[in-house]
Amino acid sequence: MFRPFVVTLFAQSTSSPPPPSIVMKESPQEEPVAPILTETEALLRSLVDSVSQVQIFKGKWSLIKIKLATLETRLSEISVSIAAAENPLSFDLLQSLSATCSDAASLAALCHEQTLQGGKLRTQNDIDSLSGKLDGHINDLEVLARSGIFSPSEHRKSVSTSMSTVESSRRESVRTEARNLMTRLQIGSTESKNSTLDLLLGLLQEDDKNVLIAVAQGIVPVLVRLLDSSSSSEIKERAVTAIAKISTVDSSKHVLLAEGLVLLNNLLRVLESGSIFAKEKSCIALKALSNSKENARAIGSRGGISSLLEICQEGTPISQAVAAGVLRNLAAFTEIKENFIEENAVLTLLALCNSGTALAQENSIGCLCNLVSGDDELKLFVAREVGIENLKNIWDSAPTAQNFEVVVHLVRTLASCSNIAEFLAANGFLSRVVGALSFGAMGVRIAAAKAVYDLAYSSKTRKELGEIGCIVQLVKMLDGKAVEEKEAAAKALSTLMNYAGNRRILRKEEKGIVSVVILLDTSAQNLDKKYLISTLASLVHSKKCRKQMVAARAGVYLQKLVDLDVEGAKNLVDSLGRGKMWGVFAKH
Repeated sequence: MFRPFVVTLFAQSTSSPPPPSIVMKESPQEEPVAPILTETEALLRSLVDSVSQVQIFKGKWSLIKIKLATLETRLSEISVSIAAAENPLSFDLLQSLSATCSDAASLAALCHEQTLQGGKLRTQNDIDSLSGKLDGHINDLEVLARSGIFSPSEHRKSVSTSMSTVESSRRESVRTEARNLMTRLQIGSTESKNSTLDLLLGLLQEDDKNVLIAVAQGIVPVLVRLLDSSSSSEIKERAVTAIAKISTVDSSKHVLLAEGLVLLNNLLRVLESGSIFAKEKSCIALKALSNSKENARAIGSRGGISSLLEICQEGTPISQAVAAGVLRNLAAFTEIKENFIEENAVLTLLALCNSGTALAQENSIGCLCNLVSGDDELKLFVAREVGIENLKNIWDSAPTAQNFEVVVHLVRTLASCSNIAEFLAANGFLSRVVGALSFGAMGVRIAAAKAVYDLAYSSKTRKELGEIGCIVQLVKMLDGKAVEEKEAAAKALSTLMNYAGNRRILRKEEKGIVSVVILLDTSAQNLDKKYLISTLASLVHSKKCRKQMVAARAGVYLQKLVDLDVEGAKNLVDSLGRGKMWGVFAKH
């Protein structure tokens, strides 16, 4: 089951002391920064003098002397800003550096004599350890210098803003906090980074606007580097949780996509070896990244489909649903369908259709629709594996409109194979599909109209569809708001008109012909007119129908379509014209 993110879920390791880098505290420091800054600078100068006097391991100490000089330079570059800002990070930074200098001074003093009193090997190890600590401090100072968080002007803006509104002030406060957290994530120990990630997650979860602000400040590359470089499973889990949250905000997805394969590969590693919670969050992020062909190929070639299917079988209900959502995106790309076949994905997806949550069922059925599209062999396999009774149960028990839409779409996709269409028609699906034409959700109506087109494969099914009220519902759909709904209805009507009895039904429908003619107007853009023309052409030999067409201005609309060279328009205009001539000859 889903478990909310709370700090107490993550146990902190106490088996070894934290690295010598900065260990930040969560609460602001009250101590003044200036005294410890002065003390640290003095310690550094004293240490440089002490190192100059060493008598043994001079090669190692000469490298340390260079690093100390670099530290002095870096510290002097930001010392004024540190003293002015009074940022909580200042005290932590200087305290950690001061402690290292004190330890180094003691170690250097041991090396002032030609004869070493302690163990030589141990002293060498201590000097190497000191060198590593100094590298960490240099990196921390460089990160802080680049971040600009200790700038006095920045501090003034965060304390006394000149913004005119409370909202602007709040946004500026979030920006400042995000920059501070970004800096803290790039320095310090594992413990401090874990603590900082907790604070960041709290900021991101609070408001989607906070996500946008943090992303604009550059948080994504920092999180990706943590995910890529950290050996701590706790840091990885927190980092992937933050990335998952960012992925749910649409306007931030492009920043994640820009991270490319580095992010993708790390998310896939989490799928393979992360905790249940981390796998769930990785799936959420992958869902946002799996809509591009390049990423889909990368996921398929790196074993991602196998990992996702495993989650569909053994994961929590939420992770199953999200994993199926990722698979649904991937199945839309023909290039990687072979990966699904190799992993025997169909059986896993079918099992989830019956046992998963409503969202898991929706995504697994949607995945099957994408997977079998354009492959009659696979459609036949799925139809056999599902079974007609099971398909009826899935249809009749769909819990939500979204579920129902995808089930209707599955039936429509299977019906595009003539052998399956015949089987569906013989087993009660014609009435089910016609009933869906009057469903409240437009997506369901569109899917049902498309299913009608595929199920009307013979005179027999066309006749049955007409008799159970299909044409009346399709005419109503012609007045729908969306172009896609109008076109789906027009396409279904055009094929139903191949049966004479259905033409009689349409002629009797009060608004039938008029509704079709009105859609010929070129102002109804992006609507394929050929289906409308085909329907009218099947009725033009009736004098009554011709009169209705002319009265509804079919001639005017058709002439414009003739000028645009639309298929069938000229023949229909000619047929309407011949009808008038026949009327003249009849009077004489």
